[in-house]
Amino acid sequence: MKIETIAVHAGKGIDPSTGAVMPPIHLSTTFERAADGTYPGGYTYIRSENPTRRALEDALVALEGGVCAATFSSGMAAIMSVFQALRTGDHVLIPDDIYFGTGKLVNELFVPWGLAYTEVDMTDHAAVRAAIRPNTKLIWIETPSNPLLKITDVAGIAAIAHEAGAICACDSTWPTPLLLRTLELGADLTVHATTKYLAGHSDVLGGAVIAKENSDFFERVRFIQRTGGAVPSPFDCWLLLRGIRTLPYRMRAHCENARKVAEFLANHPKVCTVHYPGLASHPGHEIAAEQMKDFGGMLSFELCPDELRTGRENAQRVAGQTKIFTQATSLGGVESLIEHRFSIEGPTTKAPDNLLRCSIGLEHPDDLIADLAQALAAPVPVE
Repeated sequence: MKIETIAVHAGKGIDPSTGAVMPPIHLSTTFERAADGTYPGGYTYIRSENPTRRALEDALVALEGGVCAATFSSGMAAIMSVFQALRTGDHVLIPDDIYFGTGKLVNELFVPWGLAYTEVDMTDHAAVRAAIRPNTKLIWIETPSNPLLKITDVAGIAAIAHEAGAICACDSTWPTPLLLRTLELGADLTVHATTKYLAGHSDVLGGAVIAKENSDFFERVRFIQRTGGAVPSPFDCWLLLRGIRTLPYRMRAHCENARKVAEFLANHPKVCTVHYPGLASHPGHEIAAEQMKDFGGMLSFELCPDELRTGRENAQRVAGQTKIFTQATSLGGVESLIEHRFSIEGPTTKAPDNLLRCSIGLEHPDDLIADLAQALAAPVPVE
C-alpha cells in the first residue's frame, strides 16, 4: 500500500463489540485475570501495555517499515531509553551539531554515569571512521540537524556503524517517515519526538523508538519503557493516532510552504544565510535529494549586521516583529513558529547568535512571506 493509505489505516480496526469505525480509548490501568491467574486478553497493567498504546505502536511500525516499536511520554524519554540501554564504559559517536537537548542529556546525565562519547562531523565519513573505538556501541545521527539543517548520509553512516559492530540510531523527528525511511537505508533504530509532526497540532507530548528488528538491544529499550514507566497516556496515544491519519497531506503542505519561504529569504538583502536542504546552494542538497522524498518544513536563517545593529540584535528584532509567526518553542504544528535559538539554549549553544529557526506551518505561503517581509523591513526603534 501507498503511505497515504497506511497512514489512514495503520493501527486501526473496526471495534468488534460495537462496530465503531474509530478505535476506542482504553483508559483502564489494570486488567482482569482469569480464574487460573492468566490474562486471556493479553494485558496486565497499563505501564506494561495498553490496547491504545499497542495500536499506536503498530501504526508506527507500519509507517516506518519496522518490526517493533516502543512509545514514550516524550521525545526526550525515547532518546534517553536508547542511551540508557547502553552499558557503563560504552562509547558513542554523536554529531557535532547534535540537538541541544540530546547533547545536554548525554553530557549531564550519561557521562557521570560512565558513558564516553565523541562529537564528530557526520557529513565526513573519514572523520567518523577515525573516531570509532573498540568499545563504540552506538552511532547517533540526526538529519536534517537542529538548527543548522546539516544532512547526513544515513546509508553511509549505517554501513560504517555495522562495520564496527555498532548500532546506528537516527533521530528522524524532522523528516518523519513520509520524507525519510531511515530503516530502509540501514539504520537499526529510528527515534521520533512524536510531539512534533506526527501529532501535528501542538497539543500532545510523546516519543517513540522503532526498530528494524527485534534485537537484544531493542529488548533493553522495551524493558526500560515498561520498567521505568515513561509511557504515554491512552488519550495521548489516541491523539497521536488521529494526527497520523493526516500526516502525508500535512507534510506536503509543510514542504511546499517551506520551499517558498526559503526562496524568498535566500534573495533578501538582510539575510546572510538560509539553511534549507531544498535550496541548490545548500551543501547537503544532493544527498538530501537522493535519500529524502522532499525537504521538510523546517528552515533557519541568519540575519546580517547593519550600521546600527549586530546580526543578533537584528534577529531578535525580526522575531519580535512577526504577526503570523508565533515566537515559541517547538515545531511541526499547523501554525508557523519562529525562535531565536541562541537565547533559548544559552552560552553553551552552537547555534549562531544571529540565527532564527522557523517551523513553517500550513498558512498560505504568501501570508507567511508577507509577514517575514514586513518584519525584516520594520524600522529600527529610536532609543
